[in-house]
Amino acid sequence: MANATVIAPDPAHAPTAGPTPAAVPKAVSRRLQSIDALRGFIMVVMLLDHVRETWFLYMATPDPMDASAIAPSLFFTRFASNICAPNFVFLTGLGAWLFCQNHGKAETSRFLLKRGLFLLAVEILYMSPVWTQKLPMTFWLQVIWAIGLSMIVLAGLIHLPRKAVAAIGLVIVCGHNLLDPIRLVPGDAFYVPWAMLHQRDLIALPFGMAAKTSYPVLAWIGVICLGFAVGPWFGRNADVEARPRKLILFGTALIAAFVAIRLLNVYGDKPWVPGIDGIHTVMAFLALTKYPPSLLFLLSTIGAGFVLLGLFEKAGSARWIGLLSVFGAAPMFFYLMHITALQVLYHIAYAIYGPNHGSVFGVNRIEWVWAWYLFLIPVFYVPTVWFSKFKQRNRHIAILKYL
Repeated sequence: MANATVIAPDPAHAPTAGPTPAAVPKAVSRRLQSIDALRGFIMVVMLLDHVRETWFLYMATPDPMDASAIAPSLFFTRFASNICAPNFVFLTGLGAWLFCQNHGKAETSRFLLKRGLFLLAVEILYMSPVWTQKLPMTFWLQVIWAIGLSMIVLAGLIHLPRKAVAAIGLVIVCGHNLLDPIRLVPGDAFYVPWAMLHQRDLIALPFGMAAKTSYPVLAWIGVICLGFAVGPWFGRNADVEARPRKLILFGTALIAAFVAIRLLNVYGDKPWVPGIDGIHTVMAFLALTKYPPSLLFLLSTIGAGFVLLGLFEKAGSARWIGLLSVFGAAPMFFYLMHITALQVLYHIAYAIYGPNHGSVFGVNRIEWVWAWYLFLIPVFYVPTVWFSKFKQRNRHIAILKYL
């Protein structure tokens, strides 16, 4: 199912990042805008995948994407969205650290707990009906669910030393693929918690309902821990001028580690074999497991996120950075709005044209997906700008912190 976004703890009151009072406004602006710009960039990419799901529903892309069976145009359209979920979860952890610096661990823990519970409620009470649209209900436990649970776990872990949180994150991210051979079936002891933690599966519920654990949560807990651990890079005493280069170098190192481990082909994801030609070989190399996210999936996507964050910091106050930041300043609003709008558009098209691919309606060419995507970016930009300004003017309204 779809990627999503998250409400990260608002770092607006986080510590400044300059050594002198004169440097504070520039440092704060650069840090917050680069983070919002990365969130915004990821949401713009995420929109492409959701448009693909809406108008190309009949062309499923399995996990991992089967490089031998999917056209390159569809493969790379789907591949582009890989960057979304890992970096949103990572930025959620980073936002938690920034929030913690001015609010203390007890208040941050309460904040994470409340926000995590809010996200679980959104996934169950709103997003699942939007996706299922029939009875008996299937509850799609997707990325919002995984982020909510990860925030609840982080609410407890932040009381440990930061190095301990980092160690927990590293052990989970680097080691969870060792658990892949463990497969449980319905009726086995611990099947339900294992499906929630590491095994993407279906959990039967009373009255014919079911829960699909699309995003098993264990690996995402590791990612949010690592985001929290990297917080000091954006803290009071961080070298603002050196940080972009540091981010780019570290991201490049993660991508290089992905390439090296993938070439060894012994750990970190399912093995790959060369394709029938060059492009299919590249596709096979890049066909990584997302559910749950493998070590190699996380190395490549979070590495790319570090590089982009460094580049966005280098860009400073460029106009396009500001445009991206608009999407990143109201992530939950944008997510709920665009998913709802796409569903409405789909049902309008279905009512007009009826099913033309089995039981669903869809366009016949991937180019139409891209065309719809380019058309909808400015369409969704307008209400996002309005809501961002509304949120800024009404910070005293508590519910707006969650949107």
